[in-house]
Formats: sequence, C-alpha cells, structure tokens
Amino acid sequence: MLGLPDHVRTCLFDLDGVLTRTAKVHAAAWKQMFDDYLRRRAERAGSPFVPFDAVRDYDEYVDGRPREDGVRTFLASRGITLPEGAAGDGPDRETVHGLGTRKNGLVLRMIREQGVEAYEGSVAYVRAARDAGLHRAVVSSSANCRDVLAAAGITDLFEERVDGLTIAEEHLRGKPAADSYLAAARLFGVAPGEAAVFEDALAGVAAGRAGGFGFVVGVDRAGQADALREHGADVVVGDLSELLDRG
Repeated sequence: MLGLPDHVRTCLFDLDGVLTRTAKVHAAAWKQMFDDYLRRRAERAGSPFVPFDAVRDYDEYVDGRPREDGVRTFLASRGITLPEGAAGDGPDRETVHGLGTRKNGLVLRMIREQGVEAYEGSVAYVRAARDAGLHRAVVSSSANCRDVLAAAGITDLFEERVDGLTIAEEHLRGKPAADSYLAAARLFGVAPGEAAVFEDALAGVAAGRAGGFGFVVGVDRAGQADALREHGADVVVGDLSELLDRG
C-alpha cells in the first residue's frame, strides 16, 4: 500500500520540501543574504550586480546541502572564494561561516513570523509507513531540524533524526555525498538496499543513488521532474500521497 518494493524496511525522509513547506522560506532567506552580499561586493568593485536566482541558483547550488557547503558552492559558481572563518562568526563577517550565520538568522526569523506547515500528504504517508511497521527517520542538512519538526507538530512520527548538528558532530560529508543517509540506515541496523530515500533536492536524490539505497523517491515541488530522474530518482511524484494511491 506504500508504493515501495517489498524489500524496503526503512523510510528515510528529507525535511524541507518533503515533509514541511519550508523550502520556499529557505530559498527566500538565501536570496536575501546573497543579494545583500553580492550588492555590496559589486558596489565596492564598480561592477554590475547580478542577483541570486531563488529558483535556478537555489536548486543547483544550495538546496539539500549543509549551510556552509551551500555558501561555498554558490560563490564558486560566481568565481568567488572567501575565507572559511569559524563557526562562531557573526552575520557581519565576510567569511563562509559569517554568511551562513546571516542566512540562518534570516530563516529562523521567517519561521517564527510565518510558522511551519507540514504537507498533509506527507504526514498521511509517514503515518501509513508507521502503521505498516516500517522504520522512519528524518535526514536533513538543516541544523534547525528539531525545531522545525516541533513547530510542524510531527516530531513523534519519527524514530530517529540525522541533521545538520549530526553532520557536524560526526564529521559527515553533506549531500550529494551519501553519508547522512548511510548514518540513518546504521541507526536501524539495515543495509542501504533495505531503505527508501524520499527527497525533493537534486543533491539529496544524488545522495540516495550514491549510497546504493533500495529505492529513491523524488518529490517534485518545483517542476524539476526530469532533473530528479537524471540525478537518480526511481520514481517521481508531486506529493507522497500519490504513492498511497499507487499502492
């Protein structure tokens, strides 16, 4: 009834864009942060200001990656290299960590002001997976994963969580590397081939494929179904409720 192969015993869900309607909030925070920085940089250099594209740049360079990786990857696309700085850098520091701190402050403010809404179809699907006896974990690059789950009221649906804090503590490589998903599978003692990955980010789908997971579900919230398939999705749906319908 879940639209999964019979050998799948565990479901590993990305957070933003799969479970919660926070991907647009993140994209807006990234845009505000990068545009402020790029505008100041252009003014200093006397060069044209080229803004961050909240769709194309977000999907290609930022979505699904740990915060600092997103900063590095996007800036590299513009030929920009900044000092790494340190984790405690404030939002005004012109470093990788400083820009990441500014973005995090912006997204937390937006979440406080706008709240967090879970996708009803995803909640129904996770409950169905629970009722079918499948293990369930959230695998997110966000360091704010716990707070977002609590704000959405869905913390109790998951047995385990691998998030941005876990990635930092255990020195895991971020998506598109498979480290975080492999860490979640180990928590349940299952092989990757026995687990399904649910992702809306191109980097996340690539991580599921790189890890040799048994089934990779691409969730198309942004009209990128073909790209999700190209990055390794076995099936692409617009909402997880479609899998229940197929089942």
